[in-house]
Amino acid sequence: MHRDIQRQNWTAICQIDDIVPDTGVCALVNGEQVAVFRVVSGEQRVFAIGNFDPNSGAAVLARGLVGSVGERIVVASPIYKHHFDLATGECLEAPEHSVPRYQARIESGTVWVGA
Repeated sequence: MHRDIQRQNWTAICQIDDIVPDTGVCALVNGEQVAVFRVVSGEQRVFAIGNFDPNSGAAVLARGLVGSVGERIVVASPIYKHHFDLATGECLEAPEHSVPRYQARIESGTVWVGA
């Protein structure tokens, strides 16, 4: 648990069980669309990246397919299928089109995203 982190820097998104395993949801954090993913492979983790796909110009990343490319956990954009690393936001096919990455955590069953 991250009790040393001040609450004003974090936004409660939803309960972890509200996100189907290995999928994403879209949340509004400080006026920005953020794609929040629940990944269950071994341990349960959450990731958050910008929802806007710069390759297609659409806010769709939360609806992409979660998987892996080598050791990287990624989401494939539902439009052009570019892969975005969930840990870094990097677009594997076009790094110049990478998206922001946000801190994310689970605390007492609630998903939190860092502002």
